[in-house]
Amino acid sequence: MSQVKKFWRLLPLLAVMTLMLTGCGDPTLSALVPKGPVASEQLFLMKLSLFIMIFVVIVVFAIYVYVLVRFRKRKGDESIPKQVEGSHVLEIIWTVIPILLLLVLAVPTVSYTFKHSENYNKNKDAIHVKVTAHQFWWQFEYPDLGIATAQQLVIPKDKIIAFDVVSADVSHAFWVPSLGGKVDTNPGIRNTLYLQADEIATFQGRCTELCGASHALMNFTVAAKSDADFNAWVAKMKAPSVVPANAQKGEELFKENCMSCHAVNAAGPGVAPNLKGFADRDTLAGILEHTPENIASWIHNPQELKPGNKMPAFGKEAGGKLDDAQIKEIVTYLQTLK
Repeated sequence: MSQVKKFWRLLPLLAVMTLMLTGCGDPTLSALVPKGPVASEQLFLMKLSLFIMIFVVIVVFAIYVYVLVRFRKRKGDESIPKQVEGSHVLEIIWTVIPILLLLVLAVPTVSYTFKHSENYNKNKDAIHVKVTAHQFWWQFEYPDLGIATAQQLVIPKDKIIAFDVVSADVSHAFWVPSLGGKVDTNPGIRNTLYLQADEIATFQGRCTELCGASHALMNFTVAAKSDADFNAWVAKMKAPSVVPANAQKGEELFKENCMSCHAVNAAGPGVAPNLKGFADRDTLAGILEHTPENIASWIHNPQELKPGNKMPAFGKEAGGKLDDAQIKEIVTYLQTLK
């Protein structure tokens, strides 16, 4: 009995904590705060299915309570309620009603599915982006624009973005909750989807398929910009980088140690993240604040920060060949890649 009393005493506290937790979370990482037409339509379907389920639960419990009260056994009453087994009317009712409820959900679902497929295939103004998932980072290529980037996807507001998604290694899943549902990325299989942003903002993206030790750290961002800002970004990505004199030593060290994997021109996807525009990105490796100190720590030993990634350690203390001064020179160079 004491355990039961303790539970009831804790119940109000749990209720208050639950209410407080409903206010937590990132609004740019929620399917319940849609920022695009695809996400809005999918939220409508979620609400519709929820209302249907609530309706069914209420009706079932109402019938249950009615039968429990109406036909409860009373003292001295030995009569048996009328049996309805084999009633054609009732069997038709409880067969037709679920079919109607399924149709209510199926019609908009099928309609939106065909609409999304048509928008992907027939919209001539759509911007095409090829998404390649790697352990544990994202590569974005714009084939029509001749540029490529990584970890931070940039799109124009109010335009359809047609995605081709693939994987370079294991199964992943591409998801931007504020803009639309997820799609799997599998080796050797091309999947498609389209998304659209309704406002200028930066949205969070995630991998939602368990893919290895750093699955939970496989993050990316989507920056929605105005047409003018997007076109300016494309022009800057295509422009050659200018390396100041104080970063030339770092450039040489970068070419000797990093260029075999990382591209620094907008057209080269590379086997590791493309670093064109690296200094303008919001995060490092999708998870760290973009600071010189974090960049140096990452170069020194990336396994400490993102276990299982394929970048080797370059710091001497971690088994690499670069000392702190050399790493600092590379960081200086990377900070010029704007």
